[in-house]
Amino acid sequence: MKNTFLLTAVQNGAKRIPMGLGIVLAVIFLHLNATAQVDLGTANSFAVLAGSAVSDTGATVIDGGYVGLSPGTLSSVTGFPPGIVNSPYSIQAANAVTLQAQNDLGTAFSTAAGLAPTGGDLTGQNLGGLTLLPGVYKFDSSAFLTGTLTLNDLGNPDAVFVFQIGSTLITASGSSVTTINDPDIGAVPGVSVFWQVGSSATLGTGTDFEGNIMAYASITDDGGSTVDGRLLAESAAVTLNDTTIYTPLPEELENSALLAELGELPGGLNVSAPDTGSTLLLLGSALVALIAFERRFSVLFGKPE
Repeated sequence: MKNTFLLTAVQNGAKRIPMGLGIVLAVIFLHLNATAQVDLGTANSFAVLAGSAVSDTGATVIDGGYVGLSPGTLSSVTGFPPGIVNSPYSIQAANAVTLQAQNDLGTAFSTAAGLAPTGGDLTGQNLGGLTLLPGVYKFDSSAFLTGTLTLNDLGNPDAVFVFQIGSTLITASGSSVTTINDPDIGAVPGVSVFWQVGSSATLGTGTDFEGNIMAYASITDDGGSTVDGRLLAESAAVTLNDTTIYTPLPEELENSALLAELGELPGGLNVSAPDTGSTLLLLGSALVALIAFERRFSVLFGKPE
């Protein structure tokens, strides 16, 4: 009777091992999706990129990236000055660099649109008042933000947020996007937040925004907004109005000033928070736990004959 009980316990323990491994693999799969890469390529070097025109009204300040236009020409970039693009960056239009940046933007747009939603379908919900975890979120049509959207990094340096928006992105006046629990103290917000917008994006007056907007058509600031990220429009215009844009760049661009002096634009860099090993650490820890679990049953109950 006792041997039968011990044998049953061992057998049950052995059955739990593949089940536990399955759970671990499922967790890792979700983690990989949550940290899915969206590679901006050479578009990474631009704070503003448009297809038809870039216009500014008021004292716009752009720091950390170029202003680019393609296929539109330099004559379609207006309002600079009074708008300012801080050195070493400049305005680039209708050249090989801006053409490549638009091609890379198109690729990034398609990549983001093709990711499997891991955070859920938010169609019909207002983003204001929500606190979201890293993942891919889907809107079948328009997305609206009234108030504050909080993005919780959970202390994960690999945290990535992707928003797939079927048509328009619209923020109300005074709205904001903010990040909490970022493990990198002093890190620039918006590096790993991607807004894939099926048509056009509009930032209401005084919006405090984080992330890289990739719009198929146009992007418009109604006035006085602050953006930690990028405004990237594939086919139409980017309209600025007293806008402040700070574009976060990875460490690879430390020599960007030198590259600018040489007339070369940095490109091909990935700012999508690559997995720095936490997934392998998770897998390793889980496997160690499973092995220890199996050994515990072997020691306590012995192996069945």
